[in-house]
Amino acid sequence: MMGKQESIPGKQYEGTQGASNSHSSTNLERDMALSTKTNQVKIKSDCDAFHQLWKANPNQVPTLTPTYIQNCQVHEGEVGNLGCCLVWNYFHDGKDRVGKTITTDFNEGKKSVTFKVVEGDLMDLYKTFVIHIQVDKDGSDNIVTWTVEYEKLNPNVPDPDTLMEFYEKVTRDIEACQLPN
Repeated sequence: MMGKQESIPGKQYEGTQGASNSHSSTNLERDMALSTKTNQVKIKSDCDAFHQLWKANPNQVPTLTPTYIQNCQVHEGEVGNLGCCLVWNYFHDGKDRVGKTITTDFNEGKKSVTFKVVEGDLMDLYKTFVIHIQVDKDGSDNIVTWTVEYEKLNPNVPDPDTLMEFYEKVTRDIEACQLPN
């Protein structure tokens, strides 16, 4: 049976803009500062299984959400180890996309994984793009928190709101596959 997922009201697409240099306060510098966006999604599936998928088996993600992520290949290193380099093929905003990430952090206590995007389509828009995935218990539910840290290449680059929607859809697909029938 598929459980109901929902975004937590007031938490979806929260964003903060990094502080600009104290010696200058132009709008351009504020637009180019490091910013964050966060989206939280309640899930019924097991938080440990969700965390382990992203930590130790990200190459299995495409089998759970093939509409959004078609492929994840190990480029360098070993899955489940820091420094592992993965190449992702995904479908976002009506286009096939590619991204190369490096796993930069695991935190077993917080059930979090961090990927830094180092090549691909996102680097055409952002100087920096880091993805944090964390799972927390909330009573009988679990909460998946997607946080991205990004720095735009120029002020005309959009905030990654459609990517936050993408991550929510990926989360829902994975949950549907992880729940017992």
